[in-house]
Amino acid sequence: MTLFGKIGRLVLGLLACAALAGGLGAGPAKATSVDDILGKKKLVVGVLTDFPPFGGTDANQKPDGYDADVAKLMAKALGVDLELVPVTGPNRIPYLLTNKVDVLIATFGITPERAKQVQFSIPYSSLDIYLLAPKKLAIKGPQDLKGVKIAVARASTQDAAITAIAPKEARIMRFDDDASALQALISGQADALGAANVVLAQLQKTHPELQIEPKITLRHQPNGIALRRGDTDLRQWVDTFIFYIKNNGELDAICRKWLGTPLPELPTF
Repeated sequence: MTLFGKIGRLVLGLLACAALAGGLGAGPAKATSVDDILGKKKLVVGVLTDFPPFGGTDANQKPDGYDADVAKLMAKALGVDLELVPVTGPNRIPYLLTNKVDVLIATFGITPERAKQVQFSIPYSSLDIYLLAPKKLAIKGPQDLKGVKIAVARASTQDAAITAIAPKEARIMRFDDDASALQALISGQADALGAANVVLAQLQKTHPELQIEPKITLRHQPNGIALRRGDTDLRQWVDTFIFYIKNNGELDAICRKWLGTPLPELPTF
């Protein structure tokens, strides 16, 4: 065989190996099952820590809140240890898809767009999302947002909702978390805020002088536990778990503890 022939065979062999490696790498990741969680004896849950009372921290700066309590119940039902991993709005999905967490219990609104990347359980909580602003600011509809500086948490449902209705003359200010967006409103850096009813209650309690009120109702947001799209076995267990704690009163007790209200009627799929 000539030198060129040997080189040709070598190149073809390398290309074949590369194609095989690429094909192997491109295959779907192994789905996480209930047995996998039981086998490692630990459940790793991503939770927010910047969105109280759903996701905050306790006196020891450990994750705490409505979502953390749901995670504790889930680990107890599975009979495994629990690890809570702080996440933010923008990095929730990346943490899940790169297997840094098993599931997200992170006040995650269920939307068709997000369902392209993750799958959701049946809802375990809900929020009302508003455009908030001081009473003195005259806003009756999207047409009044021209020139208004609106603070939102990046990649949140309020970000998507406001982006959909705001005129091009509005200035949408995107922050990495709800706490930063909230501070922008309090400091006067922003004129308005896209936020949930729990944030409204917090503002009216801590900063009554601002006279913050809801101007536009953006959406009613059911929240689901998020899983990787292939984790159907685990999702079936999670749905069963939520159904169970809704019916035995444990989820209602969590809602009363953190929100001071009974568990609202939650939609089902």
